[in-house]
Amino acid sequence: MSSALDGRRVAILAADGVERVELEEPRRALDGAGARTEVVSLSGGEIQARDHDLEDAGTFSVDRTVADVSPDEYDALLLPGGTVNPDKLRMEAAAVQFVRAFVESGRPVASICHGPWSLIEADVVRGRRLTSWPSIRTDLRNAGAEVVDEEVVTDGNITTSRSPDDLPAFCERIVEEFAAAGSDTGARGVR
Repeated sequence: MSSALDGRRVAILAADGVERVELEEPRRALDGAGARTEVVSLSGGEIQARDHDLEDAGTFSVDRTVADVSPDEYDALLLPGGTVNPDKLRMEAAAVQFVRAFVESGRPVASICHGPWSLIEADVVRGRRLTSWPSIRTDLRNAGAEVVDEEVVTDGNITTSRSPDDLPAFCERIVEEFAAAGSDTGARGVR
């Protein structure tokens, strides 16, 4: 077990329809590096996970609701994909504001597959170099992003990846980026 992220708090913003592997594998990597991860969602209880968007894949317990948290409580933000998950998040003003405030804070944000839909809705992709699942690349371009087809891309404080196939590279990179950001970038006094 690494200690690269000891003491760091990471919010995982997700809703019903989250792609299980896109939450589970990055969370395992972050926890394994010493981070304290929390699932933040639209309401309490549990969120329904999916496998390939179509099959029921169990649930994840929600630790906190987006209405009850502040970006200042966290050192980093993870936005997993799944088609339904970011579509639900982008329809909720509190979730959109949470994402926008997090990106604007300069603390690291990581998003995979369809997750960048939340970044688009928060209006924080203009002028950024990003990647995503192929079907939302036009949305990214229309929102002003430079879109590339690479397994993992970091532009400033935003790291993006294309699909579950890229999870090994994505997980490695987000641990590096979240560690490099330093604990002084967020969650001050909230440990």
